[in-house]
Amino acid sequence: MIEFEVKDMTCGHCVETITRVVKETAPTASVSIDLPAHLVRVDGELNAEVIERAIREVGYTPVLKI
Repeated sequence: MIEFEVKDMTCGHCVETITRVVKETAPTASVSIDLPAHLVRVDGELNAEVIERAIREVGYTPVLKI
């Protein structure tokens, strides 16, 4: 599982946008989002850098949690 903290994810629209771009980037991924904690969890065979870049390209600033 890959986990990102996305502090500038603040509303339902943000959740929809991030979920959409992750699914477009990795169609087989499972995405779960905890909006109050600003966490995006992505599960599957993924490249964290590719997912992070995709989220950045739609205007957010993800930070990979290790």
